[in-house]
Amino acid sequence: MDEIQNTNDRSLSFEDFKNENGITYWWASDLMTMLGYKDMKSFQKVLDRATKAFVSLNIPHYENIMAFHREKDGHNIQDFKLSRFACYIVVMNGNPGKVEVAQAQSYFAQQTRKFELYIQNNDQIDRLLIREELTEGNKSLASVVRQAGIQDFAKFQNAGYLGMYNMPSWKLEQKRGVKKGKLMNHMGRTELAANLFRVTQTEERIKNKGITGQSNLEQTHFEVGKEVREIIQKNSGKNPENLQLEKPLSDVKKELKDGHKKMLKEDKTSNKKKK
Repeated sequence: MDEIQNTNDRSLSFEDFKNENGITYWWASDLMTMLGYKDMKSFQKVLDRATKAFVSLNIPHYENIMAFHREKDGHNIQDFKLSRFACYIVVMNGNPGKVEVAQAQSYFAQQTRKFELYIQNNDQIDRLLIREELTEGNKSLASVVRQAGIQDFAKFQNAGYLGMYNMPSWKLEQKRGVKKGKLMNHMGRTELAANLFRVTQTEERIKNKGITGQSNLEQTHFEVGKEVREIIQKNSGKNPENLQLEKPLSDVKKELKDGHKKMLKEDKTSNKKKK
């Protein structure tokens, strides 16, 4: 596919909807239509995920997703000015089950090569978002077990790994050849999501059953980890410790941040030439 097209006018492409007024931007309402979403309410979820991606990348989202009220078709609507990079992140967070989104993802995969950005589907963006959720999930779980009388948090954590991986975290690091504390940096989307499920479900079980004390908390984490292990074995046919490692998330972040800078530079240059 050579262009993203507006569904209301097949002769108009993504670039035709570009606005240049000091900055280069696209209206979210226009992109929403191109991607096959019916209204801003349903599209807002995609924008929210894109915002979370900016937070994960430590790129100011308010400079890339700018809220505005404007007149459109005789109505005052809530809209957003999106930078080129924001459009890319939004497209990558869209529902790939929609034909229009799949086409747009293909379009951006081609267009972003000149920015040396080779993330061609939303799996890598998903990895970033799930990793952020996992960080928050671990913080929440730590708070819950502290209130439940945990004495040795490291032993509690390893109990979950023992259940899920049949080995403690340090041994899994050795098996995979990754640096200490960098296990999740190499996990794929499925494995990160499985660990998020382990963490959240352990928290739920502790709270719902009123579990307290070091040994009981460890046993609970082990049991939930084991249940998650069985789910992975059933669905993937693999043991969790043998799941495929992926490009480090630190590299994914660097590539995205570099791509953001290059897109911003190109649009600034284009803006200056037209003045």
